[in-house]
Amino acid sequence: MTRFALLNSAALATLLSAVPLAAQDASDPCADYCPVPTLLDTTEITVLGSRTGDLALEDYTGSVTVITAEQIEERQTRNIEDVLRDVPGVAVSSLPGQTQLRLRGSEANHVLVLVDGMELSDPGSGEYDLGTLQAEIGSRIEVLRGPQSALYGSEAIAGVIAYDSGTFDGVAVRLEGGTNNTINGAARWGVIDGGLTASLSASVVSTDGEPNARGGTRDIGRDSYTLSGKVAGYVSETLQLRAIARYTRTEGDFNEQDFGFGSPTEGFVIDSQGTGFESEIFSALAGARLETMDGSWVHDLSAQITDADRSTSQPSGFPSATESDRFKISYVSAYDFGGNGHALTFAADYEVEGFNNVLTFDDRKSQENLGFVGEYRYSGGGFDFSAAVRHDINDLFQDATTFRVGAGYHLTDTTRLRAAVGTGVKNPTLSELFGFFDGVFIGNPDLEPEESTSWEAGIDQNIAGDAAVLSVTYFNAELDSEIFTSFPPPNFVATPGNRTTESRQEGVEVALAAQIGPQWSLNAAYTYLDAEENGATEVRRPESVASAALTWTAPRDKASATLVVRHNGSMIDSDFTTGAFPAPVTGLDDFTLVNLNARVALAEGLEVFARAENLFDERYEQVFTFVSPGRQVVAGFSASF
Repeated sequence: MTRFALLNSAALATLLSAVPLAAQDASDPCADYCPVPTLLDTTEITVLGSRTGDLALEDYTGSVTVITAEQIEERQTRNIEDVLRDVPGVAVSSLPGQTQLRLRGSEANHVLVLVDGMELSDPGSGEYDLGTLQAEIGSRIEVLRGPQSALYGSEAIAGVIAYDSGTFDGVAVRLEGGTNNTINGAARWGVIDGGLTASLSASVVSTDGEPNARGGTRDIGRDSYTLSGKVAGYVSETLQLRAIARYTRTEGDFNEQDFGFGSPTEGFVIDSQGTGFESEIFSALAGARLETMDGSWVHDLSAQITDADRSTSQPSGFPSATESDRFKISYVSAYDFGGNGHALTFAADYEVEGFNNVLTFDDRKSQENLGFVGEYRYSGGGFDFSAAVRHDINDLFQDATTFRVGAGYHLTDTTRLRAAVGTGVKNPTLSELFGFFDGVFIGNPDLEPEESTSWEAGIDQNIAGDAAVLSVTYFNAELDSEIFTSFPPPNFVATPGNRTTESRQEGVEVALAAQIGPQWSLNAAYTYLDAEENGATEVRRPESVASAALTWTAPRDKASATLVVRHNGSMIDSDFTTGAFPAPVTGLDDFTLVNLNARVALAEGLEVFARAENLFDERYEQVFTFVSPGRQVVAGFSASF
């Protein structure tokens, strides 16, 4: 990293720390206004920081961002991919049919995605299309940055994203419509009654879309439907049972790139009539949690399944149809040593993943993995420590052992230092191993797993008492045996291979959560990233990403307004317009998106709202020649009782 970049990051941290803050009147903090909870009020990591799922945020030794249900509502988030742009270290590339997220410069399939504790990535591709994840009423998100293979195995080489639909009591509905004949609706019923919690949720989004080819006229539309439910209850004082199920179906259009050699539009996205995709994902989990020794020793057993079917129609191209499945069973045993700060956890995971390329082989391929985890944690006296090690036995690859060690120390009552180091592993996906599209792509069964080593160091600083928290983190990661796509002679058909060179990522993350006076709150994030492969900058990794969300709330929460500004710095991407292989790179301009929304409470439980996304109609590309949507205007209402 250059000295100039470090100085820029330090200067931004100084600027953010200078924001004027005001604490509330301690005698009656809700005399006229009760602040909406922000990151400052979130004290639990429910899934990420430990396999036991009960780790306090202030005790975690790594980098984590929690996006609360209140923040999702403030920003009127409907697509989860949008609010993830506000997380340090995250870069999003959104295309019809495949939204990719890169965490700290990693590849898109290096991030484990959990939805209500279930792994939803496609076992074939190793990725989860975040464009299909709609925000349910009352949902929240946790993003853990840095390698988590020691806890969660292969897919968590760069981090974990956990979407939690939350608990809910009552009935709520939301309906809105706007530009491009867009309709977005959600409904939820829930009950919280003693030891029983249950909820049912449904959401739908339908849009005609707009052209995404340069100069194109074909609208790219989408229809997506989600049904989910979950229930948990104590059948005795010490035994809790739970069950979760989720179904998502998405139908949409997409445009192809023209790869006709010598064509005047070679390499460009072009209007492609009749092309579209369909995807269906069904997942379910059943589990039991038993507390023994007065709650000091907890046992958790769960089993989950995922079925993912995806197909494309391409009259002039290469249609595809894949079927993928996953079965996983996990056991976790955690012991708390009498409340003296020490805790020990053992976990075991058994997983079988399957993949079938229906239109070609129609022959299901599979892999099995058995993993064992040991984890130790200590918290006390202003000092936090954690260590985890995992050993994986895979039927296709050699055994892998990964670890993570982290520590945190409260230097003062308002200053906390933390550091962590860890390793990660990413097994080749089943499509990389066995995929085949005649004349286009051939799998490589001789691929080796990718391996990474990374470390980070950070500081968390409370400002003006507890009115704000500023976090600054430096990270450094190295990836070996990176899987890439090659075009070997004589036929130059795409096939994956392992690089012999080293991929390196380093950068600085800055995050600020602040309550500015009694009626204003601010959340801001900035990331500087330097990602290189063998000394060359990697594609679709912007050097700088920044965001800020400023919210005003009226007394007694009668109304609110939120301004969100998101900046994506310039980056490079592959340019297929030259006809050369491998394709050279070209630059993508930076862009800044401004969203503005407001809501008004008409009566108890009844609100109307409106928002404008991409307010200034910025024209930009997240992927070369794929034009992103322009201004969108939406209005609607919500009711709860």
